[in-house]
Amino acid sequence: MDKQKYYITTAIAYTSGKPHIGNSYEIVMADAIARFKRRDGYDVFFQTGTDEHGQKIEEKAAAAGITPKEFVDGVAGTIQGICDRLNVSYDKFIRTTDADHEKQVQKIFKKMYDKGDIYKGAYEGMYCTPCESFWTESQLVNGKCPDCGRDVQPAKEEAYFFKMSKYADRLLQYYEDHPEFIQPVSRKNEMVNNFLKPGLQDLCVSRTSFTWGIPVEFDPKHVVYVWLDALTNYITGIGYDAEGNYTEQYKKLWPADLHLIGKDIVRFHTIYWPIFLMSLEEELPKKIFGHPWLLQGGEKMSKSRGNVIYADDLISLYGVDAVRYYVLHEMPYENDGTITWELFTERFNSDLANILGNLVNRTISMTNKYFGGIVKKTGAEEAVDADLKAVVTAAKAKAQEKMDAMRVADAIDEVFAIFKRCNKYIDETEPWVLAKDEAKADRLSEVMYNLVESIVIGANLLAPFMPETSKSILEQLNAKERDFAELNQFGLYESGNKVTDAPRILFARQDLKVILEKVEEIQAAQRAEYEKENGIVAEETSNEPEIELEVREEITYDDFAKLQFAVGQIIKCEEVPKSKKLLCSQVKIGNQVKQIVSGIKQHYSAEEMVGKKVMVLVNLKPATLAGVLSEGMLLCAEDQDGNLALMTPEKEMPAGAEIC
Repeated sequence: MDKQKYYITTAIAYTSGKPHIGNSYEIVMADAIARFKRRDGYDVFFQTGTDEHGQKIEEKAAAAGITPKEFVDGVAGTIQGICDRLNVSYDKFIRTTDADHEKQVQKIFKKMYDKGDIYKGAYEGMYCTPCESFWTESQLVNGKCPDCGRDVQPAKEEAYFFKMSKYADRLLQYYEDHPEFIQPVSRKNEMVNNFLKPGLQDLCVSRTSFTWGIPVEFDPKHVVYVWLDALTNYITGIGYDAEGNYTEQYKKLWPADLHLIGKDIVRFHTIYWPIFLMSLEEELPKKIFGHPWLLQGGEKMSKSRGNVIYADDLISLYGVDAVRYYVLHEMPYENDGTITWELFTERFNSDLANILGNLVNRTISMTNKYFGGIVKKTGAEEAVDADLKAVVTAAKAKAQEKMDAMRVADAIDEVFAIFKRCNKYIDETEPWVLAKDEAKADRLSEVMYNLVESIVIGANLLAPFMPETSKSILEQLNAKERDFAELNQFGLYESGNKVTDAPRILFARQDLKVILEKVEEIQAAQRAEYEKENGIVAEETSNEPEIELEVREEITYDDFAKLQFAVGQIIKCEEVPKSKKLLCSQVKIGNQVKQIVSGIKQHYSAEEMVGKKVMVLVNLKPATLAGVLSEGMLLCAEDQDGNLALMTPEKEMPAGAEIC
């Protein structure tokens, strides 16, 4: 019987630079899905790759003094190397500079042109180079690119356009007929309400202002615009031919079962791409999932700050499977996830070192101590065993249900429920107590058998997410990889088998202080690299760091005039009970006294606050912090290391003097 096919893709990575961990998350998620499907009996084809054309790359190559091809060869090699380091089991790594892809893009463009879906015109509008997108004035947000928020420049050039509106009603109907097409549902609602219903504008599909792209074969001064070039990789990579000479692979794999993409490019994949396919008279992909972002602790990643987190740095400190576990487990289904070195270390120690690593180690150690490593089923069962077995045998179906719903983090939780239940089982059965009574040897043996069998099943289910850890556990328990269908059956571990004599530590606990010292070295190297790339020479006369200031949205004078600032004098200050950060100050401002709670305890003691004259935001709406009323705000300056300094008047000023 032939296996059911499953074709999964990621968005191809743009080769403008090395991707950070937020970009790498997607490839790990896709790999976990692909591995899970393979274990579930599917014939999986997993494609990823790189998007290598465009004005931005042409400019970066010129700045580096090399050709665009040399530039993208280097970056594509870096991106593929990261995939390999993350143990990603892709079947094809496509590059949009591949000759067969470029040839098919030219054929696709001609086919659409001959059909009347593409026509020549001219474009005049505002252009965003990083996004490689044209915008009308009405589409801009505060005069900036609506996608990335960067500056745009006026541009006018001859271009070819695709008639998007021709297919808009058909696409909207497809959404209605296929509710599973876009997930999560909120992404679909955004596409319908923000783009389809207001009306689609024709799409610019060629450029003449730069040359680094695939030439339009019948009009070579034009190059094919990035989205028509990049999106078609999903079909060119498996043997699509615009003249109808499809490969057997294409006939087998298309339509794709899943396009896994970031939420920022949902519009291109759920509007442009389906319409392109309709023009080509090809089937649409079955499902497009727009995953959330992985953010660096709520702070924008920046090379100048040295706070960018890369996969290879994480791997060097924690190991590959720990990185895979974190990014998969800490990403919610729909909302953005967070990564910091502190959170990563905490999760590593609690989940991997304690729950999993310690469980495997002590199970093997107790088996060796009590039975010379021999795992034997004796049938000496007790009531507590039933609940353990129920949790273990139910995990496969639960994990499968979560994976089918694209809830990867929840699927991992179902697997770890086995390991947590095993730890509880050890506490319930107390093997060390049973070992003291020879009459309970059979019961002790049964307990150890149940633990080993449970861990074997858990390790098998863990394989798609943490393949090397799964392999190591099974090797130490002298167990084989099981068929997926057997993972709801308890008792298949061969009685009389022998575990390893010397258990290996899967995850050694990490010292956060040591980690942060290494992180400081990594960040210093990032800052040095940034300064070298941008020709920044540090002044020898000053050690003061240059802070990258993020400018917020402009306000009017009327907005500013609503804020009332004044000099205040602190007449009393005390610590807020049960709070590590808060001080409560009584601040005299003119003829009144306000109570203000501030998170500055780590920088100022209550005693040294008394008598200070400070800058106060007077008319801030009162709020309750840690159960204490706060009636204003003390203003501070904060540097990039989190150090605070109260804002104080340069000259002696009376309490109540207005700041303007």
